[in-house]
Amino acid sequence: MGFFARSNGELKQPVVTNASDSGNESSASDDHIFSDPSVADRWRKVYEKANYENRHRFDPNYKWEPEEEKRLVRKIDLRITLWAWIMFLSLDFHRRNINRAISDNMLPEIGMNTNDFNYGQTIFLVCFLSAELPSGLISKKLGADRWIPFIICAWSLLAGSQAALHSRSAYFAIKAFLGLFMGGFIPDIVLWLTYFYKSGELPIRLAFFWTALSTSNIVGSLLASGILQMRGVLGWGGWRWLFLLEGILTFIIGLFSWVLMPPGPCQTKSWFRGKDGWFNEHEEYIMVNRLLRDDPSKGDMNNRQAVNLAKLWRAVSDWEQWPLYLIGLMVYIPPSPFNTYLSYILREIGFSVFHANLLAIPSQFLYAVNLLIITWVSERVKERSILSSISNIWIFPWLLALVVLPATISPWVRYALITGLLSYPYCHAILVGWNAKNSNSVRTRAISAALYNMFVQAGNIAASNIYREEDKPLYRRGNQILIGITSANILLFYFVKAFYVWRNKVRDRKWNALTKEQQEDYTLNTTDEGQQRLDFRFAH
Repeated sequence: MGFFARSNGELKQPVVTNASDSGNESSASDDHIFSDPSVADRWRKVYEKANYENRHRFDPNYKWEPEEEKRLVRKIDLRITLWAWIMFLSLDFHRRNINRAISDNMLPEIGMNTNDFNYGQTIFLVCFLSAELPSGLISKKLGADRWIPFIICAWSLLAGSQAALHSRSAYFAIKAFLGLFMGGFIPDIVLWLTYFYKSGELPIRLAFFWTALSTSNIVGSLLASGILQMRGVLGWGGWRWLFLLEGILTFIIGLFSWVLMPPGPCQTKSWFRGKDGWFNEHEEYIMVNRLLRDDPSKGDMNNRQAVNLAKLWRAVSDWEQWPLYLIGLMVYIPPSPFNTYLSYILREIGFSVFHANLLAIPSQFLYAVNLLIITWVSERVKERSILSSISNIWIFPWLLALVVLPATISPWVRYALITGLLSYPYCHAILVGWNAKNSNSVRTRAISAALYNMFVQAGNIAASNIYREEDKPLYRRGNQILIGITSANILLFYFVKAFYVWRNKVRDRKWNALTKEQQEDYTLNTTDEGQQRLDFRFAH
């Protein structure tokens, strides 16, 4: 019957969330959740009540060829994911260029030291964290297509104004405002991407999306190695030119984002995108119905509908989502100090400004390759927790070597060890996709994306204070702390997998205790929502 589908290639489970884990069956197949007319009718009423913006394209009987869907997905990749990637570049240029600026004597020129820099990063991250949820709620009310271009233009102006920095207090103030405007971008853009992709398609797109981190570091390092040579032009330090020129570049990206971000699949018509829009009627039918057959809950809310306090509390109190938030808090702490201080460490151990920035490039290239590989493997084998643990398993031996090897080792050996560590397989795309999949409703997904990123930023706050002024340039005490955190993280991944296996077994017992008639009645008439549904199974 239409109520059941194969989950992870093993057990029969309810269709509500696991259809995308069942392989590559065609969306055009007659075998989908809406094959049962009573189920289709129930969801049609949900979409009408929710004022779902694409409800006019919902058709349980609509058919298309698999090749048509493949061509359409490629078109979405070019129109949607590519520009999302460019917008992410505009964020990360400004998050990372401070790391390059401090390699050019920025700190002493404005009367600061390493600890002051850490305080500024902490202020930025606290504001970044505190903005995540409010920004997500604003974006859900106004629409990501309006809110995201605004915050890109705002942070570009602020980032460019750092060219005029002359005091520690001004540095702290600008870092606070940058955090407030940047904080909501990632959860907002991830939610926007879910409007276009099935849950099984999202992680590999997010992997491409997060290659923007390595791309911005590679391109930023190349730009910095040249721009920082402008020291003395108009009497400015090179780091001032770096802030100004990159601020202008990303402001232009913000302006184009106003016209290159459609609100949703059936809302692409505009003066800039064309009076007929990016997709024809047949393509809109395919987009909408393939998404809803994969996850019917994607139509339970309008894309410009606010999340009220009751819904917010319901999403926050979904305690079974919190193990993923705990992973977000811990997993990125070990590599974070190295990402922040790489160029600075290289300067401290004898490399020039020019070489300290160029030498950051190899690790970023390897990082991007490993990111794509681990995400692709995760989707192929339908495994999240164990594969994600490889990130910290990779980091451990490099950290251990940095702690136990003598201080007299060659700077090139130390650089090679840090490069090896920073080439780790970044699992963020897997974890964000995992978080979205386990949310199981638009309103929960909007909140959980923000909460997950808030925990990530909380971890970054802790990480930004591990390397201290008195511990430089080798930061042995800091690295010893990181070894302990890395070891705990490896165990944490296996704990979370065991937790979700247990929760699924509990639900299996309750579901299997019902008769077939009771199961069908529950599927059609339950008021349970999101991950609270008895016929929902957690991915792990």
